[in-house]
Amino acid sequence: MFDATGFDGTGVDATGLATPSAPTRVEILGGIGPNWFASVMGTGIVANAGATLPIHLLGPIHFPGLYTFTRVVWVFAALLLVVLLAVIGGHWLRHPTAARSHARNPQMAHFYGAAPMALLTVASGAVLVGGDLIGERAAVELAWALWMAGTIGGLFTAVSIPYLMFTQHSVEPDAAFGGWLMPIVPPMVAAATGALLIPHMPAGVGRQTMFYGCYAMFGLSLVAAFIIISMIWSRLALYGTSGTARVPTLWIVLGPLGQSITAAGLLGLNAALAVDPDIAAAMNSFAILFGVPVWGFAVLWIALATALTVRTLRRGMPFALTWWSLTFPVGTFVTGTTQLAVHTGLPAFAAAALIAYLGLLGTWLLVAARTARGSLHGTLLAPQKPAGPIRARKDPAR
Repeated sequence: MFDATGFDGTGVDATGLATPSAPTRVEILGGIGPNWFASVMGTGIVANAGATLPIHLLGPIHFPGLYTFTRVVWVFAALLLVVLLAVIGGHWLRHPTAARSHARNPQMAHFYGAAPMALLTVASGAVLVGGDLIGERAAVELAWALWMAGTIGGLFTAVSIPYLMFTQHSVEPDAAFGGWLMPIVPPMVAAATGALLIPHMPAGVGRQTMFYGCYAMFGLSLVAAFIIISMIWSRLALYGTSGTARVPTLWIVLGPLGQSITAAGLLGLNAALAVDPDIAAAMNSFAILFGVPVWGFAVLWIALATALTVRTLRRGMPFALTWWSLTFPVGTFVTGTTQLAVHTGLPAFAAAALIAYLGLLGTWLLVAARTARGSLHGTLLAPQKPAGPIRARKDPAR
């Protein structure tokens, strides 16, 4: 339970965005939460998006170092995943009360969805780039193991976190934020990763079941995401933004949008391996009929999120782990745009994917550097001081 100041006694406020206190050796592990897995997501998507860029549609443009770069980044993301699993495991052992309290925190609880998405992001990278490093068979087996763990974990968060939200969390009218999407997006990521694994399955009922299962997870996340995005839009229209480090979470809206385009495209490309030709052709066409309109809304949201983020930066937005919201969602926009380029053959989509990828690279380097510096100084690892609840507000006079 939270006290009158919005704290549960573990040093994490009801917003999850409090000011860090001075770290001590004993407290360092106590400041770790599930939101740290967003760094794996944001790093892994840099490798995955770079490995699938449709550069061949852009004529003479070449990036000779891209091949090596994507593989180095994937290895780094995999190692970071291993480290965080060990650290978070140690956190549960040393601070079980604090760890369990994250599920009761109406902000932090949603970030439990980051863990399965981190597993799934590294799994996709294993299929896309891992074969050149550890061998095709080992890469596929690793991808299967991570996919199964990520899918089970993602389905769990998609049910359990909304359930807690419906039954236990105290939710204010202005509380809707991008983090609400975190627990329901993992099944969409599982659908896209599962599509990559379909060619590695033997033909038959198992492959067909896998295919339709991925489509079901696609729908599960898509409908829930549209509901939550509508609530976020409503909150912005009625109450405005918080004007704090929570503003970057608005970029999380791009996650289900870009990932749904990616999943529809990958499932369409592999449909012929699992279903009858007529159905496969329809699903391949659906990748365009669904993807292009959603891509248009994604571009609109990029414009809005950019304007709101710049506005908040100009007013002194501090750095926080929420800045990782600027990486993985943008990466899914890149992979979704890539799928549209592959399906339509249009150089315009290929150019858009490249431009978005360059933006992703710049943002990733900035956020990674700030995270490394904050970790070395201990400010991102330490328990948090009470900062009071964060309220959305409008200030048209400023």
